[in-house]
Amino acid sequence: MGTQNRLAIAEDLTIYHAQEQKERLSTALEGADGLELDLSQVGEIDTAGLQLLIFAKREAARLDKTLTIVAHSSAVHQALDFCNLVGYFGDPVVITVHEQR
Repeated sequence: MGTQNRLAIAEDLTIYHAQEQKERLSTALEGADGLELDLSQVGEIDTAGLQLLIFAKREAARLDKTLTIVAHSSAVHQALDFCNLVGYFGDPVVITVHEQR
């Protein structure tokens, strides 16, 4: 297995941060054979954020690299679930005790 970059995103994945986040995702993908995304601190995600995640997954596949979401915030989990995208990303989603309430 090759080198893996890990990128933790703490900002919201919204239209307001889309260009900045796209550049961060592209740069992180360029520098390694795979990318692990930590989205556990993302407080809000909108359709622009979902498009960024889909872009990153497709770009990784195009470059023959891996992209794995290793941690989901409640907002990310809810958005992926609502849009029926959990299977598309294929990453295990851990539901915390706090989310089960």
